Formats: sequence, C-alpha cells, structure tokens
Amino acid sequence: MNEDWPDLPFSEWADTCATLHLWTQIVGKIRLALTPAVNHWWNVPLYVTSRGLTTSLMFHGARGFQIDFDFIEHRLKIQTSLGETAIVMLAPRTVADFHGELMGRLRELGLETRIWTMPVEIPDAIPFDQDNQHASYDAEYANRFWRVLSQVDRLLKLFRSRFIGKVSPVHFFWGSFDMAVTRFSGRPAPALDSASPNLGTWVMREAYSHEVSSAGFWPGNGGYGKAAFYCYAYPEPDGFARAPVAPDATFHDESLGQFILPYDAVREAPSPDDAVMRYLQSTYEAAAGPGGWDRSALERTIASPSG
Repeated sequence: MNEDWPDLPFSEWADTCATLHLWTQIVGKIRLALTPAVNHWWNVPLYVTSRGLTTSLMFHGARGFQIDFDFIEHRLKIQTSLGETAIVMLAPRTVADFHGELMGRLRELGLETRIWTMPVEIPDAIPFDQDNQHASYDAEYANRFWRVLSQVDRLLKLFRSRFIGKVSPVHFFWGSFDMAVTRFSGRPAPALDSASPNLGTWVMREAYSHEVSSAGFWPGNGGYGKAAFYCYAYPEPDGFARAPVAPDATFHDESLGQFILPYDAVREAPSPDDAVMRYLQSTYEAAAGPGGWDRSALERTIASPSG
C-alpha cells in the first residue's frame, strides 16, 4: 500500500476520533469568538498544516496569535505575535481537562476568551467543562488522520483551482469534523428547513444560502461509518442520484443523499490521485449538468502537477 494514504479503519480509532472532534470544537469556538463573521461561516474552520491543523492568525484586540494542533509531536501550541508560546499536551485526557488547561493557558497569556461550552452537531452532547466521558487519544491514529487530511487537502486544492466561479477555501469544519470544498452556481437557494443538534436553523440557512456542489472527506464519523469521500448538492437537482460517476467504487447512498467513494477504494487504486480527481469531477458534473449551471462561465482547464 502507498503509505501516503495510510490505513484508517474507523473501528480502531473511533474513540480517539470522538475525543479529537470535541477538542477541535473547543479550539474552533475560540476562532469563532474572535473573528469577524464571513459568508457561509468561512471564518470558523481550521486549516491543514505541515504538522496538523491551525486556526491561522487571529486577533485578541490588536494582538495576534494562533493555535496549532501538532500531530507529530502531539501537542497543542499557542503562539503570539510577541513571541510568547504555551503548550497543551495531546494525550489520553478528558475533554473537561483539555478545556480547562487550554482556557488557563489563554488567561496566562492575557488572551482570555469566552466560548459557549456546548458542542454542536453532536447528539447527546455534554458541555466541554463537564465532559469526563471522552478521554481517548491514540497518537498513531491521530497522526494517520492528519496524514490523510494532508493528501485530501492537496487534491481538493487542485480541484478548486479549476473553478473560477465562487468557491470556498479548502477547510476543515470542526462542527461536522470533515474536510470540504464547495462550488457555487451563483444562484440563491431555497431556504434550508433543517437543523443539527445545538445548531439553529438560521446557522444552516447561512451556510446554504446559495446553490452548491460540495465535496469532501469524512474520517469515519460522517454517517457512512467508514472513512470516505462524499459529494452532495443543495438543492439536489433531478437526476443527481442517477448520474454517471467514477470510479467504479463510487455509489449514491440514499440515506445520506451523497455520492460516496470509500477511502479504502482510493488506497487500493493504482493511482489514488486519479481516483479522487475522477470522483470529484464526475460528482460535480452530476450536480452542475442537471442543475443547469453556466459551466462555460464557471470552469477553466489548467495544467496540473498530476496531469
């Protein structure tokens, strides 16, 4: 197997995934509290780095800082624009313990930030400062998770570069714990009439205010039960679920309303890059074609490192 795409069986790291999901929500909510709102909540996600995930630069007043997950040395690092640094170790520990130490480190640096301590998009959630249930951290699988995200980030950015219409950054949403990139037709969408746990309908309506084709990667927690790539359209055009897609391992999951490409099929492909890029392009076309997108105005063909 190509170890650029390490094995990531969800059954082996589900508890770590659940704990890490909550840790990223704490860090993500700090970013939410300190950044100006941007359309579709593009101000709140995290981004892949050469060592893990980052908030990128934030400001507490006029003072800059960022928070980084390091999945090589397994620590959370707070760095300020004045050169100050604080560390929170990533190891088996409760969410309540992680939350308490992180908030304490921010106070010591003069960066105290208040957040709503209730997790979002998670059923039966426990407030961060009371959660002594989730306490798993398998360093090996946390590292594998980040290595997979690095490859996904690389290919989603290549896919993004082929679109000149409105398109999101490639980003990691801590609420749903997935990597995503979203293309827009340019037309408004019908008001979304759905909600997620502890997340108001108005939040989801902002996210889906315009027609989208969204693709990304779940590390195992996204409803399919295994690591997988996904693609969906909102609103879903007639014929979307029946459209021809590639590679052969791709299928439409009726319960999720998404095209799924299992991660293991990518790992086993002769060319994982080619498999992912064919998947991204064909599932986008499944939305854009039946949806009547003005593709000649929204797309471009460019040379790419993978040909």
